[in-house]
Amino acid sequence: MPDLMTALAVLIFLATYTVVALGKIPLYRIDRAGAALLGGSLMVAVGVLSLDDAYRAIDLNTITLLLGMMIVVANLRVSGFFRLVNGWIVTHVRHPLGLLTAVVLASGLLSAFLVNDTICLVLTPLVLDVVARLKRNPLPYLLAIAMSSNIGSVATITGNPQNIIIGSLSGIPYSTFTATLALVAAFGLVVTWLLIAAVYRREFFNGASLPQETVEAQVHKPLMIKCVLVVAVMIALFFLGQPVAKVAIVGGAFLLLTRRVSPHKIYQEIDWPLLVMFVGLFVVVAGLEKTAIAPNLPALLGSLHLDNVVWLGTATAVLSNIVSNVPAVLVLKPFIVELQDPQRAWLIVAMTSTLAGNFTLVGSVANLIVAQRAKARGVELDFWSYFVIGAPLTIITIAAGLFWLM
Repeated sequence: MPDLMTALAVLIFLATYTVVALGKIPLYRIDRAGAALLGGSLMVAVGVLSLDDAYRAIDLNTITLLLGMMIVVANLRVSGFFRLVNGWIVTHVRHPLGLLTAVVLASGLLSAFLVNDTICLVLTPLVLDVVARLKRNPLPYLLAIAMSSNIGSVATITGNPQNIIIGSLSGIPYSTFTATLALVAAFGLVVTWLLIAAVYRREFFNGASLPQETVEAQVHKPLMIKCVLVVAVMIALFFLGQPVAKVAIVGGAFLLLTRRVSPHKIYQEIDWPLLVMFVGLFVVVAGLEKTAIAPNLPALLGSLHLDNVVWLGTATAVLSNIVSNVPAVLVLKPFIVELQDPQRAWLIVAMTSTLAGNFTLVGSVANLIVAQRAKARGVELDFWSYFVIGAPLTIITIAAGLFWLM
């Protein structure tokens, strides 16, 4: 019976992660969230986990933090904050290199605190509007959004979903996390700027200047002021050591208290399928951990050499490109907690799982969001255009990051 449970758990895990990696399966319309939910349900249905075990496997701190940040970003979007940033860029930037700099900084800095997937969702159509108005090649600026959002999100626990999970599982203080990885993110943004400028030399070194325009952004001023103040307070509380999940959900809930904006507008902006996917993946990995990983953990740790910085970083980067970064973090969890220095190991996993997302167009959800939003506007961001810059960028930034953490 134990062998049967192990076989079932491994089969469910592999089937679930295959769909999560590919995004779909032939003949069926199930998506990543549905596959994760189905996989978690099957772990309970076949007896690998009890229902109570499944409940305990779900990290509510992660779900709470992600939900709170989604509510905050949704309010910023509805208030017109991102349109205001976009309008400022159009009004003040005079050269294509300046525009590239502004996109890299905006995407990187906003992603550091407000979850990179949501920033890509918001910035892509706004930047496409800018480059269309200014008659520029959209590809380098789309690449800047995707790659900078991944790299900028390395800097903090609230930068991306995998960091949110790691922050919850590891207990690393927000300030410690940022102090360790902010320099890696800053270096990565510089390298991103240099590589894009070098590959698209005709766009940036042809002596052209941008036409002067004044853009009046439509904003909901009272809501925007309220949002900015709440975000500032939240960030301060993060660095003061307050529990990030509590701060995020209280900040998000407070923004729902308004006389001017219907809460339904905010709810429509929340990525509910992503939350469902997280819940399902927590349960799926718990089933695999109970039956296949925990009984063999000592032998597996010895064979994988994950106590070595380079080996751990390489394993994380490879796994992240096979099954995506969030599932990779969940798979590595039982191994990390058994290492001699789990805090440093978690920081390595956070950094490499995020930076590895820049290797290919399908390496992270943020990349896919940019590609899909661009395609809806008639702009094709193809695999090879991304890979030419993304592959060397990934290798350079991960190597530099591992050197820094050693």
